[in-house]
Amino acid sequence: MLGLTEADVSAFWVTLKLAAVGTVILIILAAPLAWWLAHTRWKGKVIVETLVAMPLVMPPTVMGFYLLLWLGPNGWLGGMLESLGARHLAFTFTGIVLGSMFFSLPFVVQPLQNAFSAAGARALEVAMTLRASPWDRFFTVILPLSRRGFLSAFVLSFAHTFGEFGMILMIGGNIPGETKVASIAIYDHVETMNYSAAHALSLVLVGSSFCLLMLIYVLNRRFKVVGAL
Repeated sequence: MLGLTEADVSAFWVTLKLAAVGTVILIILAAPLAWWLAHTRWKGKVIVETLVAMPLVMPPTVMGFYLLLWLGPNGWLGGMLESLGARHLAFTFTGIVLGSMFFSLPFVVQPLQNAFSAAGARALEVAMTLRASPWDRFFTVILPLSRRGFLSAFVLSFAHTFGEFGMILMIGGNIPGETKVASIAIYDHVETMNYSAAHALSLVLVGSSFCLLMLIYVLNRRFKVVGAL
């Protein structure tokens, strides 16, 4: 596979799994928050919006450091799991999934919030007068009107996770087959001056990122044309 070693392929698949699992879970959990931000009139909403946007400006290593403390054996979540007889989440795949979800939060919440705001309340009011249940209103009204927002949220979060390095290294370390992602594998190659291997894996990531971004442009344009019809 383009001159990649077995370890590189393993790191790439860990990256794919991390991006897919983290993005799907994050969209499910973040959609209610985005809906609330789009419709609430609470004056303190700006505080929540600022907290959601913090990963955009916060250094990844800073976020990774505090998540490591939180997920580790002496942290709030990690310590609670240890007291229940379970293993803490630092240096585990579950731990880097949680970390990637925090780091990609604005890339999901903001597109969904904008989509929910653009959808307006008129269509929901009509559905309510027809006695549609909340689930019916979501799947037949909200989801179709917000599908471009959901698509943007998925692709941006997925692509963003592809290139993450500092935060994942802090909370996941460099465990092959579990927490070693492609960006860390590239760093290892550069550190050992194996530039050809670093170049090969970098090309795979660049090509994957390009295809993901092109997909969002193509599908958004298609949805726009369908909506106009």
